[in-house]
Amino acid sequence: MSTDIRKSSYNCDICGKPFTDTRNLIRHKRTHTGENPFHCDVCGKSFSGSSDLTTHKRVHTGEKPYDCDVCGKSFSQSIHLTTHKHVHTGEKPYDCDICGKSFTENSNLTKHKRSHTGEKPFHCDICGKLFSQKGNLKTHKHIHTGEKQFHCDICGKLCSQKGNLTTHKRSHTGEKPFQCNICGRSFSRIDKLTSHKRLHTGEKPYHCDICGRSFSVNSALTMHKRIHTGEKPYHCDICGRSFSGSCDLTNHKRIHTGQKPYHCEACGKSFSVSSALTTHKRIHTREKPFHCAICGKSFSRIHNLASHKRIHTGEKPYCCEICGKSFTQRSHLTTHVAIHMKV
Repeated sequence: MSTDIRKSSYNCDICGKPFTDTRNLIRHKRTHTGENPFHCDVCGKSFSGSSDLTTHKRVHTGEKPYDCDVCGKSFSQSIHLTTHKHVHTGEKPYDCDICGKSFTENSNLTKHKRSHTGEKPFHCDICGKLFSQKGNLKTHKHIHTGEKQFHCDICGKLCSQKGNLTTHKRSHTGEKPFQCNICGRSFSRIDKLTSHKRLHTGEKPYHCDICGRSFSVNSALTMHKRIHTGEKPYHCDICGRSFSGSCDLTNHKRIHTGQKPYHCEACGKSFSVSSALTTHKRIHTREKPFHCAICGKSFSRIHNLASHKRIHTGEKPYCCEICGKSFTQRSHLTTHVAIHMKV
């Protein structure tokens, strides 16, 4: 008997798949029968193969026998080490045959292809919503259960996703691992960096279908649309005042509480909103980031630049209701109105 014949002499009598030895054939047949004869004596979970059980037990023991010879990182499975090494080599062996994008892991390619096919194989058995990734379904289910299983060991806050907890912890550590390669500014979240980069590129991909105005972030578009609808969904439970944005409500509430959580590390002065602290710090740094495109004069505050520009344009938007005289600045109108009041 030739070597080639021996190599395919064991065939599955259910699907016909060939195997080189009986052990692999027996294990394969369990995919048809559903048999899982190997049981974990710690948690009771069952497996079709003894090697799967061995790998699983490392979850309990913490054993990671596969070490990367480049950086020393350890893994519980050899396949995870193989995939990790692509980080060092830059190898992306799995290519999308539709758009050509490459991936380090076959599972990531599989997920990516669903962006082309629209396939959403993961189904919520509560509301019926479909998802392209299993992880997204798992996260979605927390909406129904209210479960928040990830706990911050610093402040006790609970998060429904591990990624949200990681991001939240940066509010304690001050870590900002995402850096803009244009200006060097750092961010705690990658989506904030993506939005920030649009300041440099000028990209505004979110368009208002009512007036056509464009925005660099989707949240800004959502808030803008409330100008058209008049919607103010955020209500102060102390005075009843309503706001179009949640951050506006948060800032407003500090009027009632007197809270000033933003502190200047140079002089110790405190502020109720972060933007006020940012502006104040320029007193110490003497930074003037807002420049007039006509004469080049610089300002520490954007509204000071706006007022200055009226010198060039001649615009006088503040009008006296008594005599009709117009002014370039609101403060000048206030001073002028006082003249009428004295008469």
